[in-house]
Amino acid sequence: MTKSLCPVCSKPLDAEVYEEDGKILIKKTCDEHGEFVNTYWSSADLYNRANKYEPSIRSVENPMVQGSFGCPNDCGLCENHETSTVLGLIDVTNRCNLKCPICFANAAASGRLYEPTQDEIRDMLRNLRNLKPHPTPAIQYAGGEPTVRKDLVELVAMAKEEGFTHVQIATNGLRLARKEELPKQLKEAGLNTVYLSFDGVTPEPYIASRGKDLLDQKKKAIENCRKAGLGVVLVPTLVKGINDHQVGDIIKFAFDNRDIIYGVNFQPVSFSGRTPTDQVEEQRVTIPDFLQLVEEQTYGDVKTTDFYSPSAVESVSRFIGAMEGEDPSVTLNCHQHCGVGTYVFIEEDGDENTLNKLIPITRFLDVEKLFELLNNYSDRIENGGFGISKRVLARAAKDFPKLIDKSEKPEDLNISRILLNVFTKRSYDALGDFSKDAMLISCMHFMDAFNFDEDRVKKCVIHYATPDGRIIPFCTMNSMYRESVEEMFSTPLKSSKD
Repeated sequence: MTKSLCPVCSKPLDAEVYEEDGKILIKKTCDEHGEFVNTYWSSADLYNRANKYEPSIRSVENPMVQGSFGCPNDCGLCENHETSTVLGLIDVTNRCNLKCPICFANAAASGRLYEPTQDEIRDMLRNLRNLKPHPTPAIQYAGGEPTVRKDLVELVAMAKEEGFTHVQIATNGLRLARKEELPKQLKEAGLNTVYLSFDGVTPEPYIASRGKDLLDQKKKAIENCRKAGLGVVLVPTLVKGINDHQVGDIIKFAFDNRDIIYGVNFQPVSFSGRTPTDQVEEQRVTIPDFLQLVEEQTYGDVKTTDFYSPSAVESVSRFIGAMEGEDPSVTLNCHQHCGVGTYVFIEEDGDENTLNKLIPITRFLDVEKLFELLNNYSDRIENGGFGISKRVLARAAKDFPKLIDKSEKPEDLNISRILLNVFTKRSYDALGDFSKDAMLISCMHFMDAFNFDEDRVKKCVIHYATPDGRIIPFCTMNSMYRESVEEMFSTPLKSSKD
């Protein structure tokens, strides 16, 4: 049993998550609008596999809301929330230079302008950094389209001033394509990553989802980022019948541009009210659907079982924290059903007529044994003893090579050395050394009112900061709070006559 929402009136409802015919469904009944039954995960087997990695609870010590009426009411963070903020989001505007049919943030549709001042944004940044016991390490400026703000470069520099290790923007890339100097300016200000919406490798997905052919502009944006040395993550919004047949092609495109593209984070479309109830099921793409598409469209190179929930890597955070003698500053303890990911390498054969082979890290590294070893190492360090950290690292140097199948490993990859480097240096640069040889393929399925699950919301690690001092989990923001927040802090758009 959990709490969900009525897709019509957004009223919180009691809901049941259950298995039927090999699927996981979510069911709830609204007194006014009737019963709703929707697919949560299309594979019960994969849903149950993810349950092996149920995350720990690491709440913030200074929640903004006390005496909550119960989740999902009074988000902000409330005392019932079970995670801290790993990635903070700030919508710097709701203006956009596109009018995408699938967007949940649209100034033209609302008739109001939401655009926090620099002082308000600085306050939101500080609220995220003031979370205890650990400040938020990463920030994403979003919208709307953040590049329509003339002061975006200043905002990036401001985030670095406030202590964020990682700064990224979520963008459609149009201004990055048109203004070659903008990526350079953003890079110089401290931007780490461009989170670029990228729906396909042909014009058709853009025409259907964005209203016009944007492919050439996407490629130009990537080229300008390449010139600036600014890393890119592709973010396809998956819609059944629109671009689900291009999953493999998008992954191939990423590898073809892997000098500057570091990952692909697929996001199945979230239905924010514009889709009729009777069409949701036929358009829905769940995480298992995505995994099956990857396996089919990579010709079996990358299988459904190569992916793990982000919470699976908690053992990595725990070990790093044990080495440093304190709780880990970053822990991916989001709900085990929020998403999946894996690292994939490529083996090129030099023949342009032959497909290159994709090699997931799970093919040559026993990741489950690695997680087990890291937990054992953490236990030893936490139990103490003279020189224990050095002795554990010496043990790891002997254990890590035993986890590797050399016959499956990419020829020039020294994975045991890279892993040891990550754990000994424990730095942003060390993680970068690992990432440069691999492509992160992931999927994050954000919830809407149809599949809203309170259990997942309580373990959300991606949170919006708002001008009134609240910090709101992603899925409740877009399912419940966006309209009221923008109404409170916005002004009416001027008409063309004005």
